[in-house]
Amino acid sequence: MSEGQVNIAIDAMGGENSPYKVLKGTEIFLKEEKNTKIIFFGDELIINKNIKKHKLNIFNYKVINTQDTIYDEDSVNTILRSKKNSSIYKALEFAKKNLNSGFVSAGSTAAIMVLSRLHMGMIDGIDRPAICSLVPNKKNFSLMLDLGANVVVSGSNLFQFALMGYCYYSIINSNIKPKIGILNIGTENNKGLEFLQDAADLIQSSFLKEYFIGFIEPNKITSGDCDIIVSDGYTGNIMLKSAEGISNFITTNLKEIFNKSLINKISYKLIEKDLKKLKDQVNPDIYNGATLIGLNGISVKSHGNANPIAFSYALKQCHNFITNNLNKKIVESVTNK
Repeated sequence: MSEGQVNIAIDAMGGENSPYKVLKGTEIFLKEEKNTKIIFFGDELIINKNIKKHKLNIFNYKVINTQDTIYDEDSVNTILRSKKNSSIYKALEFAKKNLNSGFVSAGSTAAIMVLSRLHMGMIDGIDRPAICSLVPNKKNFSLMLDLGANVVVSGSNLFQFALMGYCYYSIINSNIKPKIGILNIGTENNKGLEFLQDAADLIQSSFLKEYFIGFIEPNKITSGDCDIIVSDGYTGNIMLKSAEGISNFITTNLKEIFNKSLINKISYKLIEKDLKKLKDQVNPDIYNGATLIGLNGISVKSHGNANPIAFSYALKQCHNFITNNLNKKIVESVTNK
């Protein structure tokens, strides 16, 4: 493979409605990134059958057959000992061994985390990986980490998350000076647990101090006042799932209201354009693709129930990190901290 070519190793079997949604998502992705080399890992017969059946226009790819299947209920020991010929295991192995390569999967989060760390290891100076993703806000989007990889953290871990978030943000939005905040129960300096106070002190003592705005409360996450939101994985995961639940509740009830009567249907038509703008702004598809940041490689986790369009965005994220050398930027930031 060419040294300059981007290679994406894809777990074709993970998540709901796979491999079709993975293959269709790849077709969508390749319309923009035609020079990317795609390597599918999974059941070769099923993958080729789906490509033929749905007449998918996928090119510049190969399929590597794997036989083992990882299930959500599999223990870490089972994954490590008995699933070495799974699509996740082999795809991550490939991504680590080949230059300009990354990995994308909609499969088991636990398996992806364990095997990503096994194959890729950690960047020197980073103790733990963090699940990092974009979340919509009033102005555009914010970056949030950690969203579930680390239930218990130290102030040093949060400081490293802030460093990595800063590097990530510089890739996706290099035009602004990002504001960094720590998620807390209050904005006062004396509020919150000790590790949050320690993290704030470490950030204030580093080059990140000019970007640091202090503590932010959960009700300000969507305000757009903070670009990089740092949290422990326990709090971040609960916040994210709560937001998803509330969003689904609101959208479901809105649909019922507008379908309730003829007058309501007419009212919907009057504001349809504005509602479409709002829907596009909070569309979860365009934010799909959480990165396991801090690894010595690129590993992207797609939602298990992602549709093909959402999966194409996860591929886009992976491609972006490879071409912009995310890990090199993190190494430089750790060196300069």
